[in-house]
Amino acid sequence: MTRAAVLGAGSWGTTFAKVLADAGCSVTLHARRPELVAAITATRENADYLPGVRLPDAVRATGDAAEALDGADVVVLAVPSQTLRANLTGWAPLLPADSSLLSLMKGVELGTTKRMSEVICEVTGAGADRVAALSGPNLAREIAEEQPSATVIACVDADRAAALQVACHTRYFRPYTNPDLVGCELGGAVKNVIALACGVAAGLGFGDNTRASLITRGLAETARLGIALGADVTTFAGLAGLGDLVATCSSPLSRNRTFGEHLGQGMSVAEVERITRQTAEGVKSCRSVLDLARAHGVDVPITEAVVRVCHEGESAAQMVREMMSREAKPE
Repeated sequence: MTRAAVLGAGSWGTTFAKVLADAGCSVTLHARRPELVAAITATRENADYLPGVRLPDAVRATGDAAEALDGADVVVLAVPSQTLRANLTGWAPLLPADSSLLSLMKGVELGTTKRMSEVICEVTGAGADRVAALSGPNLAREIAEEQPSATVIACVDADRAAALQVACHTRYFRPYTNPDLVGCELGGAVKNVIALACGVAAGLGFGDNTRASLITRGLAETARLGIALGADVTTFAGLAGLGDLVATCSSPLSRNRTFGEHLGQGMSVAEVERITRQTAEGVKSCRSVLDLARAHGVDVPITEAVVRVCHEGESAAQMVREMMSREAKPE
Protein backbone atom coordinates (compact mmCIF):
# COMPACT_ATOMS: atom_id res chain seq x y z
CA MET A 1 0.00 0.00 0.00
CA THR A 2 1.26 3.47 -0.92
CA ARG A 3 1.94 5.66 2.10
CA ALA A 4 1.25 9.36 1.55
CA ALA A 5 1.95 12.41 3.69
CA VAL A 6 -0.07 15.54 2.99
CA LEU A 7 1.56 18.64 4.47
CA GLY A 8 -1.11 21.30 4.80
CA ALA A 9 -4.63 20.81 6.12
CA GLY A 10 -6.48 23.59 4.33
CA SER A 11 -9.42 22.84 2.07
CA TRP A 12 -7.38 21.51 -0.86
CA GLY A 13 -4.88 19.57 1.23
CA THR A 14 -7.69 17.94 3.19
CA THR A 15 -9.64 17.17 0.04
CA PHE A 16 -6.62 15.60 -1.62
CA ALA A 17 -5.95 13.51 1.48
CA LYS A 18 -9.47 12.13 1.02
CA VAL A 19 -8.80 11.45 -2.67
CA LEU A 20 -5.61 9.54 -1.86
CA ALA A 21 -7.37 7.49 0.79
CA ASP A 22 -10.27 6.71 -1.54
CA ALA A 23 -7.68 5.55 -4.11
CA GLY A 24 -6.31 3.05 -1.60
CA CYS A 25 -3.42 4.92 0.03
CA SER A 26 -2.62 5.17 3.72
CA VAL A 27 -2.59 8.91 4.40
CA THR A 28 -1.20 11.09 7.17
CA LEU A 29 -2.45 14.68 7.11
CA HIS A 30 -0.22 17.24 8.81
CA ALA A 31 -1.84 20.31 10.39
CA ARG A 32 -0.06 23.07 12.30
CA ARG A 33 -2.72 23.66 14.95
CA PRO A 34 -3.13 21.03 17.68
CA GLU A 35 -6.82 21.85 18.05
CA LEU A 36 -7.42 21.08 14.37
CA VAL A 37 -5.58 17.76 14.67
CA ALA A 38 -7.71 16.89 17.70
CA ALA A 39 -10.93 17.87 15.95
CA ILE A 40 -10.17 15.82 12.83
CA THR A 41 -9.23 12.83 14.96
CA ALA A 42 -12.37 13.06 17.08
CA THR A 43 -14.95 13.91 14.42
CA ARG A 44 -13.38 12.66 11.12
CA GLU A 45 -14.11 16.12 9.74
CA ASN A 46 -12.11 19.28 9.07
CA ALA A 47 -14.87 21.67 10.06
CA ASP A 48 -12.64 24.74 9.66
CA TYR A 49 -12.06 24.24 5.95
CA LEU A 50 -14.30 21.42 4.72
CA PRO A 51 -17.40 21.27 6.92
CA GLY A 52 -19.81 18.43 6.37
CA VAL A 53 -17.33 16.13 4.59
CA ARG A 54 -16.41 12.91 6.41
CA LEU A 55 -12.80 11.86 5.98
CA PRO A 56 -12.02 8.18 5.34
CA ASP A 57 -10.60 6.10 8.17
CA ALA A 58 -7.38 5.78 6.17
CA VAL A 59 -6.68 9.48 6.79
CA ARG A 60 -4.88 10.14 10.08
CA ALA A 61 -4.13 13.66 11.34
CA THR A 62 -0.97 14.71 13.17
CA GLY A 63 0.81 17.89 14.20
CA ASP A 64 4.22 16.22 14.03
CA ALA A 65 5.87 16.60 10.61
CA ALA A 66 8.41 13.86 11.34
CA GLU A 67 5.60 11.46 12.15
CA ALA A 68 3.74 12.41 8.98
CA LEU A 69 6.78 11.93 6.77
CA ASP A 70 8.04 8.70 8.31
CA GLY A 71 8.07 6.06 5.57
CA ALA A 72 6.09 8.18 3.08
CA ASP A 73 6.29 7.13 -0.56
CA VAL A 74 4.48 10.29 -1.68
CA VAL A 75 4.87 13.70 -0.03
CA VAL A 76 2.15 16.16 -0.99
CA LEU A 77 2.86 19.85 -0.43
CA ALA A 78 -0.34 21.85 0.07
CA VAL A 79 0.64 25.08 1.83
CA PRO A 80 0.22 28.64 0.50
CA SER A 81 2.82 29.18 -2.21
CA GLN A 82 4.51 32.13 -0.52
CA THR A 83 5.10 30.07 2.64
CA LEU A 84 6.56 27.04 0.88
CA ARG A 85 10.24 27.93 1.24
CA ALA A 86 10.03 28.59 4.98
CA ASN A 87 7.99 25.46 5.65
CA LEU A 88 10.06 23.22 3.43
CA THR A 89 13.33 24.36 4.99
CA GLY A 90 12.19 22.72 8.21
CA TRP A 91 10.74 19.64 6.54
CA ALA A 92 13.58 18.92 4.09
CA PRO A 93 15.76 16.90 6.49
CA LEU A 94 12.77 14.67 7.27
CA LEU A 95 11.92 13.73 3.68
CA PRO A 96 12.35 10.02 2.89
CA ALA A 97 14.91 9.31 0.17
CA ASP A 98 13.39 9.00 -3.30
CA SER A 99 9.89 9.88 -2.12
CA SER A 100 7.85 11.59 -4.82
CA LEU A 101 7.30 15.28 -4.05
CA LEU A 102 3.94 16.42 -5.37
CA SER A 103 3.04 20.11 -5.39
CA LEU A 104 -0.59 21.19 -5.16
CA MET A 105 0.42 24.85 -5.03
CA LYS A 106 -0.35 27.35 -7.76
CA GLY A 107 1.89 30.37 -7.51
CA VAL A 108 5.20 32.02 -8.36
CA GLU A 109 7.50 32.92 -5.48
CA LEU A 110 7.86 36.61 -4.69
CA GLY A 111 11.40 37.92 -5.01
CA THR A 112 12.83 34.95 -6.88
CA THR A 113 10.05 34.47 -9.51
CA LYS A 114 10.60 30.72 -9.15
CA ARG A 115 7.89 28.19 -9.82
CA MET A 116 7.00 25.91 -6.93
CA SER A 117 8.88 22.92 -8.37
CA GLU A 118 12.00 25.07 -8.63
CA VAL A 119 11.68 26.09 -4.99
CA ILE A 120 11.25 22.44 -3.99
CA CYS A 121 14.37 21.36 -5.89
CA GLU A 122 16.40 24.26 -4.50
CA VAL A 123 15.43 23.75 -0.86
CA THR A 124 15.51 19.95 -0.76
CA GLY A 125 18.27 19.22 -3.26
CA ALA A 126 15.92 16.77 -4.99
CA GLY A 127 16.39 16.15 -8.68
CA ALA A 128 13.75 17.40 -11.09
CA ASP A 129 12.69 13.80 -11.74
CA ARG A 130 11.38 13.52 -8.14
CA VAL A 131 9.16 16.59 -8.32
CA ALA A 132 5.67 16.73 -9.82
CA ALA A 133 2.83 19.23 -9.88
CA LEU A 134 -0.90 18.61 -9.92
CA SER A 135 -3.04 21.16 -11.72
CA GLY A 136 -6.46 21.38 -13.31
CA PRO A 137 -10.06 22.48 -12.74
CA ASN A 138 -10.01 21.25 -9.16
CA LEU A 139 -12.32 23.22 -6.90
CA ALA A 140 -11.82 21.55 -3.55
CA ARG A 141 -15.42 21.48 -2.35
CA GLU A 142 -16.75 19.81 -5.49
CA ILE A 143 -14.07 17.12 -5.37
CA ALA A 144 -14.68 16.54 -1.66
CA GLU A 145 -18.33 15.97 -2.56
CA GLU A 146 -17.12 13.42 -5.14
CA GLN A 147 -18.33 15.33 -8.17
CA PRO A 148 -16.53 14.04 -11.32
CA SER A 149 -13.32 15.97 -11.96
CA ALA A 150 -10.14 15.59 -14.00
CA THR A 151 -6.63 16.85 -13.38
CA VAL A 152 -3.08 16.74 -14.72
CA ILE A 153 0.02 15.36 -12.99
CA ALA A 154 3.09 16.92 -14.58
CA CYS A 155 6.53 15.42 -14.13
CA VAL A 156 9.60 15.04 -16.34
CA ASP A 157 9.82 11.41 -15.19
CA ALA A 158 7.02 9.54 -16.97
CA ASP A 159 7.21 6.52 -14.65
CA ARG A 160 6.89 8.67 -11.53
CA ALA A 161 3.98 10.56 -13.05
CA ALA A 162 2.28 7.25 -13.82
CA ALA A 163 2.80 6.01 -10.25
CA LEU A 164 1.28 9.21 -8.87
CA GLN A 165 -1.58 8.84 -11.31
CA VAL A 166 -2.41 5.43 -9.84
CA ALA A 167 -2.09 6.77 -6.29
CA CYS A 168 -4.90 9.30 -6.73
CA HIS A 169 -7.19 7.76 -9.37
CA THR A 170 -10.70 7.24 -8.02
CA ARG A 171 -14.17 6.79 -9.47
CA TYR A 172 -14.69 10.57 -9.21
CA PHE A 173 -11.15 11.92 -9.71
CA ARG A 174 -9.42 11.22 -13.04
CA PRO A 175 -5.74 12.22 -13.37
CA TYR A 176 -3.89 12.52 -16.67
CA THR A 177 -0.10 12.78 -17.03
CA ASN A 178 1.93 15.41 -18.88
CA PRO A 179 5.72 15.89 -19.11
CA ASP A 180 5.35 19.70 -19.41
CA LEU A 181 5.97 20.75 -15.81
CA VAL A 182 6.66 24.37 -16.78
CA GLY A 183 3.40 24.80 -18.68
CA CYS A 184 1.24 23.11 -16.06
CA GLU A 185 2.69 25.19 -13.24
CA LEU A 186 2.38 28.46 -15.15
CA GLY A 187 -1.20 27.69 -16.12
CA GLY A 188 -2.08 27.15 -12.48
CA ALA A 189 -0.33 30.29 -11.29
CA VAL A 190 -1.50 32.77 -13.90
CA LYS A 191 -5.13 31.62 -13.89
CA ASN A 192 -5.45 32.91 -10.31
CA VAL A 193 -4.52 36.38 -11.54
CA ILE A 194 -6.99 36.23 -14.43
CA ALA A 195 -9.68 35.02 -12.01
CA LEU A 196 -9.13 38.11 -9.88
CA ALA A 197 -9.78 40.25 -12.97
CA CYS A 198 -12.94 38.27 -13.74
CA GLY A 199 -14.09 38.76 -10.17
CA VAL A 200 -13.47 42.50 -10.40
CA ALA A 201 -15.57 42.60 -13.57
CA ALA A 202 -18.39 40.69 -11.87
CA GLY A 203 -18.23 43.04 -8.88
CA LEU A 204 -18.64 45.96 -11.25
CA GLY A 205 -21.78 44.35 -12.65
CA PHE A 206 -20.40 43.15 -15.97
CA GLY A 207 -21.61 39.90 -17.49
CA ASP A 208 -20.68 36.97 -19.66
CA ASN A 209 -19.16 38.88 -22.57
CA THR A 210 -16.67 40.55 -20.26
CA ARG A 211 -15.79 37.32 -18.49
CA ALA A 212 -15.36 35.42 -21.77
CA SER A 213 -13.15 38.18 -23.11
CA LEU A 214 -10.95 38.13 -20.00
CA ILE A 215 -10.70 34.32 -20.05
CA THR A 216 -9.73 34.28 -23.72
CA ARG A 217 -7.21 37.10 -23.52
CA GLY A 218 -5.95 35.74 -20.22
CA LEU A 219 -5.25 32.42 -21.88
CA ALA A 220 -3.30 34.21 -24.61
CA GLU A 221 -1.34 36.07 -21.92
CA THR A 222 -0.53 32.81 -20.15
CA ALA A 223 0.53 31.10 -23.38
CA ARG A 224 2.86 33.97 -24.34
CA LEU A 225 4.63 33.71 -21.01
CA GLY A 226 4.73 29.93 -21.20
CA ILE A 227 6.30 29.91 -24.65
CA ALA A 228 8.97 32.36 -23.46
CA LEU A 229 9.81 29.94 -20.63
CA GLY A 230 9.94 26.85 -22.84
CA ALA A 231 6.51 25.38 -22.18
CA ASP A 232 4.56 23.36 -24.74
CA VAL A 233 1.85 25.67 -26.05
CA THR A 234 -0.62 22.76 -26.34
CA THR A 235 -0.61 22.43 -22.54
CA PHE A 236 -2.60 25.64 -22.29
CA ALA A 237 -5.45 24.15 -24.33
CA GLY A 238 -5.77 21.30 -21.80
CA LEU A 239 -6.95 20.77 -18.24
CA ALA A 240 -4.03 22.61 -16.62
CA GLY A 241 -4.59 25.59 -18.91
CA LEU A 242 -8.06 26.32 -20.26
CA GLY A 243 -9.80 23.87 -17.93
CA ASP A 244 -8.40 25.37 -14.75
CA LEU A 245 -8.86 28.90 -16.09
CA VAL A 246 -12.55 28.46 -16.89
CA ALA A 247 -13.36 26.87 -13.53
CA THR A 248 -11.47 29.44 -11.48
CA CYS A 249 -12.83 32.42 -13.40
CA SER A 250 -16.45 31.22 -13.34
CA SER A 251 -17.19 29.54 -10.03
CA PRO A 252 -18.34 31.26 -6.82
CA LEU A 253 -16.28 28.55 -5.06
CA SER A 254 -13.11 30.12 -6.47
CA ARG A 255 -11.28 32.12 -3.80
CA ASN A 256 -9.59 34.36 -6.35
CA ARG A 257 -12.77 35.15 -8.28
CA THR A 258 -14.62 35.88 -5.03
CA PHE A 259 -11.79 38.07 -3.78
CA GLY A 260 -11.83 40.03 -7.04
CA GLU A 261 -15.60 40.44 -6.85
CA HIS A 262 -15.24 42.15 -3.48
CA LEU A 263 -12.61 44.46 -4.98
CA GLY A 264 -14.96 45.30 -7.83
CA GLN A 265 -17.62 46.21 -5.29
CA GLY A 266 -15.28 48.85 -3.87
CA MET A 267 -13.56 47.07 -0.99
CA SER A 268 -9.82 47.39 -0.42
CA VAL A 269 -7.48 44.40 -0.33
CA ALA A 270 -7.15 44.79 3.44
CA GLU A 271 -10.93 44.85 3.88
CA VAL A 272 -11.39 41.70 1.79
CA GLU A 273 -8.63 39.91 3.69
CA ARG A 274 -10.43 40.66 6.95
CA ILE A 275 -13.66 38.98 5.85
CA THR A 276 -12.12 35.95 4.12
CA ARG A 277 -10.29 33.15 5.91
CA GLN A 278 -8.64 31.36 3.00
CA THR A 279 -5.72 32.27 0.76
CA ALA A 280 -6.35 33.91 -2.60
CA GLU A 281 -3.02 33.05 -4.21
CA GLY A 282 -3.37 35.54 -7.05
CA VAL A 283 -3.25 38.58 -4.78
CA LYS A 284 0.41 37.96 -3.97
CA SER A 285 1.40 35.99 -7.06
CA CYS A 286 0.26 38.72 -9.45
CA ARG A 287 3.38 40.69 -8.56
CA SER A 288 5.74 37.78 -9.08
CA VAL A 289 4.01 36.79 -12.33
CA LEU A 290 4.45 40.37 -13.57
CA ASP A 291 8.13 40.36 -12.55
CA LEU A 292 8.62 37.06 -14.36
CA ALA A 293 6.93 38.38 -17.51
CA ARG A 294 8.97 41.58 -17.51
CA ALA A 295 12.19 39.61 -17.07
CA HIS A 296 11.35 37.76 -20.29
CA GLY A 297 9.94 40.73 -22.20
CA VAL A 298 6.39 39.37 -22.30
CA ASP A 299 3.35 41.66 -22.47
CA VAL A 300 0.78 40.76 -19.78
CA PRO A 301 -1.76 43.61 -19.64
CA ILE A 302 -4.36 41.82 -17.50
CA THR A 303 -1.74 40.90 -14.91
CA GLU A 304 -0.47 44.50 -14.92
CA ALA A 305 -3.99 45.75 -14.32
CA VAL A 306 -4.55 43.36 -11.40
CA VAL A 307 -1.27 44.46 -9.81
CA ARG A 308 -2.37 48.10 -10.04
CA VAL A 309 -5.67 47.35 -8.29
CA CYS A 310 -4.26 45.01 -5.62
CA HIS A 311 -1.04 46.85 -4.82
CA GLU A 312 -1.01 50.35 -6.28
CA GLY A 313 -4.35 51.75 -5.19
CA GLU A 314 -6.01 51.94 -8.60
CA SER A 315 -9.80 51.65 -8.61
CA ALA A 316 -11.51 48.77 -10.34
CA ALA A 317 -13.41 51.15 -12.63
CA GLN A 318 -10.18 52.86 -13.69
CA MET A 319 -8.63 49.46 -14.41
CA VAL A 320 -11.41 48.63 -16.86
CA ARG A 321 -11.17 52.03 -18.57
CA GLU A 322 -7.43 51.65 -19.05
CA MET A 323 -7.71 48.12 -20.42
CA MET A 324 -10.44 49.07 -22.88
CA SER A 325 -8.49 52.10 -24.11
CA ARG A 326 -5.39 50.11 -25.03
CA GLU A 327 -4.21 50.46 -28.63
CA ALA A 328 -6.24 48.33 -31.04
CA LYS A 329 -4.25 45.58 -32.77
CA PRO A 330 -4.66 42.20 -34.50
CA GLU A 331 -5.66 39.29 -32.29
